[in-house]
Amino acid sequence: MGILSGNSKDEPLHYGEIFDLWQSSMTAKGCISAYRALQFHAGDKGLKKILSDLIDQAELEVSECDAILIHNGIASSPTMPARPEVKSEDIPIGARFSDPEIAAMIGADTAVGLAACSQAMGKAIREDIGALFAKYHMTKAATGLKILKMSKEKGWLIPPPLQIKRPELVEA
Repeated sequence: MGILSGNSKDEPLHYGEIFDLWQSSMTAKGCISAYRALQFHAGDKGLKKILSDLIDQAELEVSECDAILIHNGIASSPTMPARPEVKSEDIPIGARFSDPEIAAMIGADTAVGLAACSQAMGKAIREDIGALFAKYHMTKAATGLKILKMSKEKGWLIPPPLQIKRPELVEA
């Protein structure tokens, strides 16, 4: 039996896996802080629910990634300080993010998260690390679809140029 056989949780992490776990934890901690702030700006109940779900998912990712890092003797990234609560009506109009802006921001964040999870999955040689990022990928994909559907229903989505009329093909 070699060093990379048996229970994958007992195998050593390679530097790419360590970085991906650390970076995912740090990014999730930043998202928790940012999404909590965006909750204060949001007015739509559905948008607030998605932000709450994103915060819950980010907290899960932090706890799971940090647990693996700590188990392997690696310090995790620092946690952001808690934000004071504020009511959206107390945020000046010019400084307040609108619901369509928030939806676009979290949609873009989710898309970037999908790409990062795919890269981590492809880089992993420990099955448990690959499976962990696959789980995060599936959750982000489902959340991305919720954001897209909500943005379409609310009229917030700004589509790229659409090909309404297709050119006729000329046969030679």
